[in-house]
Amino acid sequence: MNNVNPKVDWFFDKDTKWKKEYEKLRMIILDCGLIEELKWGCPCYTFENTNIVLIHGFKEYCALLFFKGALLNDPSGILIQQTKNVQSARQIRFTSVKEIVKMEKIIKAYVYEAVEVERAGLKVKLKKTSDFKMPEEFQKKLDKSKVLKTAFEKLTPGRQRQYIFYFSQPKLSKTRETRVEKYMKQILSGKGLND
Repeated sequence: MNNVNPKVDWFFDKDTKWKKEYEKLRMIILDCGLIEELKWGCPCYTFENTNIVLIHGFKEYCALLFFKGALLNDPSGILIQQTKNVQSARQIRFTSVKEIVKMEKIIKAYVYEAVEVERAGLKVKLKKTSDFKMPEEFQKKLDKSKVLKTAFEKLTPGRQRQYIFYFSQPKLSKTRETRVEKYMKQILSGKGLND
């Protein structure tokens, strides 16, 4: 196999539920001429130092994650947005080697298109933080406290979105309110959700 990176072998050598699937996906992607690297503990395939696709696994499936999948045409209708908050990346999910073998030509076509997206310099138009719906319970706190509002606005856009998503998750208003109360000090300290 061309472009095999020995630093990534340990990922494929591990005895996991998706071992055979991972190996087949690796062969298909390397056959497309991408460079194999290890990023975020997963095999990541690059073109001219830009991430194109990553192999990863979960309990229910293993997947190819296309970093700019939102820009791919997806004629087969197989690209999946992991959650509604994922803006750019899309997955193709698999549960068997048989499924991967059957889709090999399609997988390669998607990989080649992803490379063309990079060559063309296309970018996913990301939503701004202001485009996300602010949870009412948090908005009330921001309206009441100039200090909190200023501290929140000083956070990086990524940290702001983390808080907005986290505060928005619970269905019950009381739970959302509790989360906001719990993290006010952290916001005032200029820290992100996981700091």
